[in-house]
This record gives sequence, structure tokens and C-alpha cells, in this order.
Amino acid sequence: MLSEFDLIKRYFARHSILDSRIALGIGDDCALLNPSPGMQLAISSDMLVSGRHFFPDADPYTLGHKCLAVNLSDLAAMGAAPLAFTLALSLPEANPDWLAEFSRGLLALSDEHGCHLIGGDTTKGPLNICITIFGELPPGTALRRDAAKVGDDIWVSGTLGDARLALAGYWNEVRLSTSEHQLAATRMHQPIPRIALGMALRGIAHAALDISDGLAGDLGHILEKSSVGATLFVDRLPAGPVLHKQSQDLRRQFTLNGGDDYELCFTAPASRRQDVQTAAAQASTTVTHIGHIVAGAGLRLLDEQGQTVFLQYKSFDHFAHP
Repeated sequence: MLSEFDLIKRYFARHSILDSRIALGIGDDCALLNPSPGMQLAISSDMLVSGRHFFPDADPYTLGHKCLAVNLSDLAAMGAAPLAFTLALSLPEANPDWLAEFSRGLLALSDEHGCHLIGGDTTKGPLNICITIFGELPPGTALRRDAAKVGDDIWVSGTLGDARLALAGYWNEVRLSTSEHQLAATRMHQPIPRIALGMALRGIAHAALDISDGLAGDLGHILEKSSVGATLFVDRLPAGPVLHKQSQDLRRQFTLNGGDDYELCFTAPASRRQDVQTAAAQASTTVTHIGHIVAGAGLRLLDEQGQTVFLQYKSFDHFAHP
């Protein structure tokens, strides 16, 4: 039977971290960080709860990937470079097979982004995963939610809606072929944090955030914080490859309101459109111009003919949903 400390040592501890910014990692009461000289720390925490954020029988490898990816996405939204993270893990049991796959998915993504696991906690209980992540960036360069300006273009990275479509497939709301569902589910279970794009947009974009609870609702946070409004062209929203084949109504609904996309939504001056495209190319990421920041509160939806589209939109709220 695995003890708590054996579990940590076997599945999560690394013998050495070859990064001068990590003065002390796993194994003491606290980890010690040495951020690069003159840099500012960016810190975020996310909790994933079994039955709420993922299915209880979720594949442990992809779950390990996702729980770190959603935190890396927060760093991307601020334009921060990954540094380190801690992991607090509540487990019903210390299942070696589950732990081996979970840690493999988690650490594969951490290695990809040079983001080191430096500590945390484990306990017995319902399956919950909480990560606190640390990044760094030059002071004054963070892409904040309160910085959008009237006249800015609104952009979104990648594609939207396939994660929500996959969930609709699980819930039998939409009929998908096995191959279609598997492709859409990849976006749901293994989101891609747009770290390179976020860093490339420093000094170009004004405001940014990552889309976790749906584009319309999440964009609303930028509008509220910046005291502005927006016009969105709903049929420009880039639907994922599976959602793209669905009806216009479903495309509009899931690109606008679907969650779990973890793409970046950001604003930038119209005069910087070429710079935005160059930054996206450098980050090997597509971006789509989807609207404009305007004076006055609220979000207006238009079709390509400039006619108002009446659609309900709102962000997901954990305390408003059963």
C-alpha cells in the first residue's frame, strides 16, 4: 500500500530541476523560487472537481494534461512565460495504474512548456485537483482585462465550439459519428494553451483573457472591466472542424456560448492588424478578427449583412448550474 510520501516520490518528484529559477522544489515545507531579475510574477489557481469539471471515469492521462493546460492558459492570457506549479490532489484511493497515467499526462505537458512541479499536497477524499501556477513577465506588459479601448479590433485564436459539441455528444443532445465525436472530444479533453501567442502579443494587444466559460460571457468580463461595449459578427466566429459541419444555429450557439475552448480572446488597435497576424504566425496559431470595441455598455451581435442577430448569451456559472 502506498503512503502519501511514497506516492509523491514515485509519481511526481523529479530528482533534479535544471532551472536556476527553481531554488528548491519538492521535499520541504515550501518551495523556493528565484524569478528572473526585473521580472514580475503572474500567479493563478484552478480547481477541477470530479463530476463537475470532468467525468468520474475520465482517462487519467488526458486529465493530467487538462488540469495543467487550463492553468497554463491563464498565463497565456496575461502574456506570461511559465515558471512552476504546485499540485494539491485529493484521491479516493492510491491506485498505481491511475497515478502513473495521470502523472505521465501532467508531466509531459509541464516538460513541453518548461513549467516545473515544485510542491503541493495529497490527501484521501473525493477526486479533486487544484493547481497553482507561477509565470513571469516584464513589469507593465501584462495583457489585462481592463485595458480594452474604443476602436480596438476583437480577435480570437484557434477555433471554438468543438469542446461543447463533444459534451453535447456525451449528453445525446447531438448525434455524431464515432470519428466526429472522438475528434471533437480531443478539444474537450486536451486543450492547447496558447502560451507562445500570449507572449507574442505583449506590446501589441491591449486586453486579453482565455475562453473557459464561453466567448460571449468571457468577453463580457473585458467589457465590464474596461467600461466599453462590443460588436461581434457571429458568423465570423471560427467553428471547430467538427462543429463547422453542423447547422448555422448550432454553430452560432456553440461558438458563442460553448465552454472549455481555452483559446485567447483579445483586443488590439486596428492599426496593429499586421502585427497581430505576424505574432500569430510566429506562434503557429491562427487568429480571426471577429468584431470591434465600441463606446457604451453591452454586446451587440450582427450577421455579415450588418443585421442584428438575437441570440441568448451568458457565461457558465458554477453556482447557477445544478
